[in-house]
Amino acid sequence: MDLAAVLAALAFILVNFVAASSAAIYKPDSWYENLRKPRWNPPNKVFPIAWAFFYSLLALGGWLAWQGAEGGEATMPLMIYGVHMALNARWSYFFFGMKRIDLSLMEATLMWLSILATILAFFPVDPVAAWVLVPYLGWVTFATILNTAILLLNRPGKQGGGVRRPADTGLADDD
Repeated sequence: MDLAAVLAALAFILVNFVAASSAAIYKPDSWYENLRKPRWNPPNKVFPIAWAFFYSLLALGGWLAWQGAEGGEATMPLMIYGVHMALNARWSYFFFGMKRIDLSLMEATLMWLSILATILAFFPVDPVAAWVLVPYLGWVTFATILNTAILLLNRPGKQGGGVRRPADTGLADDD
């Protein structure tokens, strides 16, 4: 591996570290602990482990696309990747920082769309780079569904927020 490839790998790791740093700044607190969550919500300790794994896949996928490109072939795919990383970095701010479950759900949906676009853009450049990101798309799908469930269980307004009781929805068992 030449110096340019090593520097590129380090750059992809750094981009992912920067995106992940928002989760270190905006993290679960008493507000989050008091939210109603579905019974299938993973324990908090699962999230940093999962995200570390998926950020590694993101860095690897980006690097593989960069490596597999000829000329400017990866410019647009890597721009889409960059947009995704920016969206990813903002989710923690919306959810934990602003405490806006609704905005974080919109952000999660945009993340899902952008990672799908990244996969589709990477495929002609390097199919392995695209396939490496498929498990991450699955994780973001799960996270978006979880975000939706938390939103539904915590709608603002009158008692119950117009949402059926969790026992009736099968989403939570805290009643």
